[in-house]
Amino acid sequence: IAAEVFKKAGTYDEKRLFGVTTLDVVRAKTFYAGKANVPVAGVNVPVVGGHAGITILPLFSQATPKANLDDDVIKALTKRTQDGGTE
Repeated sequence: IAAEVFKKAGTYDEKRLFGVTTLDVVRAKTFYAGKANVPVAGVNVPVVGGHAGITILPLFSQATPKANLDDDVIKALTKRTQDGGTE
């Protein structure tokens, strides 16, 4: 909605407008990179859902680069991403 309002006003700049999900993506990428022992700059983790607690769903199964992380680690990363704002 915000993008459309800015477009109508002629002030839209895609490099200056981002959604709250961006914060969750950054958290997921950072936490994943730490466990996978890879540079965060080369990590991609899709995140879908909302922006509060359990509505945040990081898709670590789709993360790149692939890391062979145990299910317990993935569950912990998911929980940490969901609670990242509080942390």
